[in-house]
Amino acid sequence: MFLQLGDIVVHAVVEGPAEAPPLLMLHSIGTSLHVFDPQAATLSRHYRVIRMDMRGHGMSGVTDGDYSMALHARDAVALLDSLGIRQAHVLGLSIGGRIAMELAVLAPDRVASLILMDTALEFPPPQAWQDRIDAVLKVGTQALVEVVMPRWVVDPSLASSQGLRQMLLRTDRRGYAGSAAALRDARAADVAGRITCPTTIACGTMDIATPPEMSRAIQAAIPGSRYVEIPEGGHLPTFEREADTTAAILGHFAAFAPAPGYDAGLAIRKSVLGEAHVARASANITPLDAAFQEWITANVWGGVWTRPGLPRHTRSLLCLGMMAALGRHEEFELHVRATRNTGVTPEEIGEVLLQVGAYAGVPTANSAFKIAKNVLKEG
Repeated sequence: MFLQLGDIVVHAVVEGPAEAPPLLMLHSIGTSLHVFDPQAATLSRHYRVIRMDMRGHGMSGVTDGDYSMALHARDAVALLDSLGIRQAHVLGLSIGGRIAMELAVLAPDRVASLILMDTALEFPPPQAWQDRIDAVLKVGTQALVEVVMPRWVVDPSLASSQGLRQMLLRTDRRGYAGSAAALRDARAADVAGRITCPTTIACGTMDIATPPEMSRAIQAAIPGSRYVEIPEGGHLPTFEREADTTAAILGHFAAFAPAPGYDAGLAIRKSVLGEAHVARASANITPLDAAFQEWITANVWGGVWTRPGLPRHTRSLLCLGMMAALGRHEEFELHVRATRNTGVTPEEIGEVLLQVGAYAGVPTANSAFKIAKNVLKEG
């Protein structure tokens, strides 16, 4: 999508269930939102993943002059405002991580938690960034390729590394120079000691541009933050160390998630079934079923649905298949409605019910298809 946000048009991609927890992903300088493609494919099953091409990058608009971390942070807030999102988890890579820190200081109520990947409090020396700015404005980003690529990746010969190279070459020289100025001018004092939200700092063990000691400095500056390493990862590990990078992100949410039990179960139940449904169901609880409802919330939603062994999307599919096969029509209808939040598509519902027809009988599947059609017509 393209959105007019103040003085620029921003290109953004939003994926995942509309009612899932929002996750805003901020990319590195000289790349685009596509740097997170491998992670977005997994994360969008559980989260409403929001990616934007930052000012001067990708397909977003470019403005002349120096940018600042605060300017980039305000662009991110404007995007959240335009999407009607009050608060989001924020993941930032390289400059994206430093923008995320700025955002957490400027608008702390908008940030649920931070994941800061391969970044730093500041990026010395300033003269090195000024040299890059001068070279880019004179020649273009091709002036930086041979210097930057060995700092971004461990193996520049990989197809994904060549893709990153193309992202750099296609970055507008004004956009790169503007963001380089933000890196040149960033100071640790602007954010150190001022961030209080749950935070994970992740760093590739082979990152040359912002090595692990810079991430350790961030950890020291954010009370209660976690530090994890991405084995053999470079500065931009999202492609080269795809699985490890995704695991680090999921580990953040697991570490800061409520402990299994009633509170976690209630949160997941609301996320899957929707706040409105849970509110209605809670209003109908009487002394007769109060203990039963508490048991379901704590042990089914809070004990089974919280387990990491299966993604929420898969658990949703399993519920659909079992409720249809057992003829539990009321529960089946409930879980068809829940697919708006779990990411299960109508096509996947059709495949599940085809399987039900094969193994539980055609009449059983036929009844379930009728219910599913009626629910899906509701929009």
